[in-house]
This record gives sequence, C-alpha cells and structure tokens, in this order.
Amino acid sequence: MSKKVIVIGSGFAGLSAACHLAKKGYSVTVLEKNEVPGGRARKMEANGYNFDMGPSWYWMPEVFENFFEHFGKKVSDYYELTRLDPAYKIVFGKDDELAVPAGMKELRELFETYEPGSAVKLDHFLKEAAYKYKVGMGEFVHKPGLSLMEFADTRVLSSMFRLQMLTSMSAHVEKLFKNEKLRALLKFPVLFLGATPEDTPAMYSLMNYADLELGTWFPKGGMYKIVEGMLSLANELGVKVLSSQNVKKIVVNNGKATKVTTDNGDFEADIVVGAADYHHVEQHLLDAEHRVYSEKYWDKRTMAPSSLLFYLGVNKKLNNLLHHNLFFDEDFKQHAVEIYKKPMWPSKPLFYACLASKTDPACAPEGHENLFLLIPTAPALTDNEATREHYYNVVMDRLEHLSGQSIRAHIDFKMSYAHSNFISDYNAYKGNAYGLANTLGQTAFLKPKLRSSKVKNLYYAGQLTTPGPGVPPSLISGEVVANEIFKAIKP
Repeated sequence: MSKKVIVIGSGFAGLSAACHLAKKGYSVTVLEKNEVPGGRARKMEANGYNFDMGPSWYWMPEVFENFFEHFGKKVSDYYELTRLDPAYKIVFGKDDELAVPAGMKELRELFETYEPGSAVKLDHFLKEAAYKYKVGMGEFVHKPGLSLMEFADTRVLSSMFRLQMLTSMSAHVEKLFKNEKLRALLKFPVLFLGATPEDTPAMYSLMNYADLELGTWFPKGGMYKIVEGMLSLANELGVKVLSSQNVKKIVVNNGKATKVTTDNGDFEADIVVGAADYHHVEQHLLDAEHRVYSEKYWDKRTMAPSSLLFYLGVNKKLNNLLHHNLFFDEDFKQHAVEIYKKPMWPSKPLFYACLASKTDPACAPEGHENLFLLIPTAPALTDNEATREHYYNVVMDRLEHLSGQSIRAHIDFKMSYAHSNFISDYNAYKGNAYGLANTLGQTAFLKPKLRSSKVKNLYYAGQLTTPGPGVPPSLISGEVVANEIFKAIKP
C-alpha cells in the first residue's frame, strides 16, 4: 500500500507537488478550500465574461514545458500558446507611450530611438541577464534551501560575483542607460519582487531576459487553461482533487502528522504538504509546540505587495489598449516608497490594465471587452468599499484620459478585490498577493524552510518558501518538495 500524501491547497505549487508525488508512486489527495481549484489562479465566470482572477503574465515558457515533459506530455497537449507582439506597452502620459516589440531587431531599434548607442548596451545587459537566468533557473531555484552548504560549490560560488548579488538593480540599470523611459522599462519587472529597485539585487535582471528575450505569451482560453491542464494531468496520474475542503487542523502524534481535519471530515496521512499560505498552515493548523517559527518571526518578514484589483466587463470595444498595459504616468519611485518603505495607500498609484479580450475575444460576449485593472499596494492595509471606490475613480479618470475614450459609462459588470479578499479566500498573510519578498535577506536558505524541523513528515511548498513568488517558481517549488519527500520517505 503506497504512502498517503495530503496536499493542502490546489494552486500551482500544490498541483505541481501532487503530480510529481503521484508519478513517484504515492497516493495523493489535494484539499482545496474554495469551490474552484487553482488557488490565486482561479477563474470567475459572470454575465458572459470569463476572468482570470490572478496571474495574467505568462513568462518563462520553458518552465511550463519542463513541467509537462516530466510526465511525457507537452504544453500543446493541454493549451495553445500565442506570443504577444507587442508584448506590452508602457504609458508615460497622453500620446507618450512605449510599445515593447517581440523581435530583438525591433527592440534594439526602439532603444536607439530613445538613446543613441543604447542598443549595444542592451546587448551587454541581456548577455549578463542571460547568464544570471541560466545560473538562477538552472542552479539556485532547484535547491531546497535547507542549508548554506547547498551553495558550497565552487561553480556556484564563482558565479556569485557575475550574478551581482551585492549591486542593486537600480544602480546596474542606471550605469548603462541614461534615458528615464528605458530605465523604467528595465526596472519594472522587479516591482513585484518585494523591494524597490534600489534594494533589489542586480541578479534579478534575469527577469529582463525572461521578459525581452523569452517573450510574453498567452494561453488561448486564459491563464486558467494552465490549471485545467494540470488538473487533467493530475487526474491521469490518479490524484484526487477535492474542493470546498476547508482545513481546520493538522493532527500530530509522536512527532508525525497523522491526520488532516476539514469541515467535512478527516483524512489520514503519512505525509502532509502545506501548499497553502505557509504562515496560516503553521500558525493556525498546528498546535503551538509543533510550530518552527514564532508570530514575531513572521511579523518581521518582508512581504511582496498586495493588490487592489478590478474585474470589469465593458459593453463596447476599446481603442488604444494592448493586451498588457502599464501606466507609468505618475512617479515610479514615490509609488515604490509607499509600498515598501512607508507602507500606505498610494498617493498617485501606477497601475496595470489587462485587456485579455484583445487576444482572446471568447473571454467576453461578442462586441464586449474583458478588462482587468491592478494597483500594487503595500500589504497589511485596511481596505473598505469607500477606499476601493476612490481608487477606482482615480484610475478610471486616468485610463479614460490617456486612452482617449469613455469607459465607465459602458461597464456592465464590476467587481473589486483587495486585502480582505486575499485573507478570506487564501488565508494570505497580511493580505499579500505575491508571497514572500525576494530580498537578499530572504533568499534561498534564508527563506522559511520547505521541511518542518519539528514534524518529521510535514513539508511546505509555494510562494512563502523556496524558491519564491511567481507562477514558474511555484511550479518548481512543487517539484523540489516532491524530490525532498522522495529522499526521506519512500512511497
């Protein structure tokens, strides 16, 4: 009889762990709190609109290919990908925008128009970024982060200098490029990592390689197609995915987790994987004597941002917007300070608009548009309807002005989502949207460990442990934890 694994949470990390464990021979059951599996990548259907509720950027396509290849499958077995061209645009003001082309020739030409001589510097920047990506994605992210000794490898240590761990992203970009718009383009990918570009290691220019070289993609049918593909694979592998299973307690006997209790009953376990919010699993599902970290420890962690989101249905076609649109018409540095340095509701927020129906008209009724707005915010803020409505109007005033069209009068569906929703739906610590920040002091073995040191058969996966926030790292997290379980407890 194979060992029983209970995975708490059906986000990308949970489904990845479940599939890898099932392939290795374990009997796997996934318990999902909500009615729809997928964690933050759930979908919502309303009034003929199909909204992806969470991730909307598809970067690092090889991570998804590698995941499915582990099981003898291909991405194309489950969904169809389209590379976006332009990938996205940044709006700096009225009639002042920068569209990022997919082709490198066109990208170099674009850089030259903003700063003569910058194309050669871009080549150098991306060559270094490619090296960081190769080392970061090939070496670091697949390490379990249990000990400093994992990195005591001459090959890894020798690359530390080239990775620029002690140089800031801001300094790295500003040394090469003088034009503020090019600087904004290159700094934007780190905005969600959990620190300002001034405090983020230049190692994370690897994100620019993922962005500009590997491209921005979109799965036909929406991001939830990835979840559906993983659910289909899980089913093929014999994994049971049970929805509406709110976990209340992990029962521990003689130093081992033996049972997981939900509102609907008990599930016997030989191994437990907490792929839901790490803080919630440890602080609320375990008795105090089985917790590795204190509440004080968690309070001192630097969290990645939360978000204020709006899901909007528009009963007409919209002009002057691409699939992905970044509105940088206000001060980038000020907004970053109000997220990371002096947490508060932003005075003049930057925001992001996703018009998925531009690429996939099927996600909205015919002649309509599916519009998703996101304002990055500090975690641990109090949100209420008055605050949400204020920012809705702030953003819509600018969106209508900058795109030159009326939008509000044509909205026939509207729903907001913020900190309190992240807490109620995902038990997200401090209402965070993206997990634990990727600061130098919270990198690799300095993150909360994926294996409990007090409960022998309890493991963790997801955005608050190794390797960190984002969809590709979450997929990898599930694989890493499955490998660690296999080393310690055979099926």
